[in-house]
Amino acid sequence: MKIHEYQAKEILRRYNIPVQAGEVAANPAEVRAIAEKYGRAVVVKAQVHAGGRGKAGGVKFSKTPQAAEENATKILGMDIKGSTVHKVLVTDAADIAKEFYLGIILDRASKTLTIMGSAEGGVEIEEVAKDTPEKIIKVQADPFLGLGDFQARELAFGMGIANEKVNGFVTIAKELYRAYCDNDAEILEINPLVITEQGEWLALDAKMVYEDNAISVRHKEAEDLRDLGEEQPAEDEARRAGLSYVKLDGNIGCVVNGAGLAMATMDSLKLYGGEPANFLDIGGGAKSDRVTAAMRIILSDPNVKAILFNIFGGITRGDDVARGIISGLKEVQTEVPIVIRLVGTNSEEGRRILEEADLKSAETLMEAAQKVVAVAKERA
Repeated sequence: MKIHEYQAKEILRRYNIPVQAGEVAANPAEVRAIAEKYGRAVVVKAQVHAGGRGKAGGVKFSKTPQAAEENATKILGMDIKGSTVHKVLVTDAADIAKEFYLGIILDRASKTLTIMGSAEGGVEIEEVAKDTPEKIIKVQADPFLGLGDFQARELAFGMGIANEKVNGFVTIAKELYRAYCDNDAEILEINPLVITEQGEWLALDAKMVYEDNAISVRHKEAEDLRDLGEEQPAEDEARRAGLSYVKLDGNIGCVVNGAGLAMATMDSLKLYGGEPANFLDIGGGAKSDRVTAAMRIILSDPNVKAILFNIFGGITRGDDVARGIISGLKEVQTEVPIVIRLVGTNSEEGRRILEEADLKSAETLMEAAQKVVAVAKERA
């Protein structure tokens, strides 16, 4: 789950990481009032779950309250990478001497947390990784010992931080690591982390992504940070139904039980010239309530021309799965063609039940993929 910059900064503040004073506003008049209260130059920043806000015109320096109000008028309502700006953050304007990047991600290959730093602050780290990867310094924290002082200093020296500023950087890096672990984040970054003209460290921007599974168990309070306006309605419905769903750009809807099987399904569609419209994992079996929710979500996408069910009946018997699918389809009726591949326990009986219900079935994934791709192309 992504959260906004102002929310991420509040979390950093709890860990004594220096951030600017700032307040959120939803209209230009509120922006002007905040700027008047501060009595100095401010920066008006769009609050959306998208990078590249500055390039898109969503971050504007404002010398006066009037300028802040005018800039807010330009920013509010604008579209940034598919997200509409509904609120802005008004912060102090900082006198920047030098910008850096500092971030933490989970490195699944090494099974450690990787802390990354770069002297190329203020630039999207993906661009730095692509164009000048040698400018990204990395250290890997031991999962039991955490981030050591020596590792934070290694980052600082690699980033070219002046000796007299290293201790302050080490403190920030270690606190950022603690914030990452305490909150079960997937990503936590400060970009840019700056040294001001006054010689102080300051986090000018922050990005944080919570690990979804941790929210439901250990961080239920984080649900209050969720901005439903930033999420696709279908993805929100899937989350509430307990389904794993990601919208894609194709025209073949996929209903699968198991994440690995879902990936194999999408690969097979691509192999035969099809384009998946989604990743959707309904979990273990295919109960009618989950099938109903899955169908409602998939059919909300007008691009879907055909639907492929790829269900493995393990502990759940194939005939029970087939009845669940039929029951679900009775609740969400559609004329969109459906192809069903059902294997596993009692799969032959399950396919017989499906055939009696006039539903196309297939024994192999390859057969099912070819059938549904052909149907989708006919309806394209």
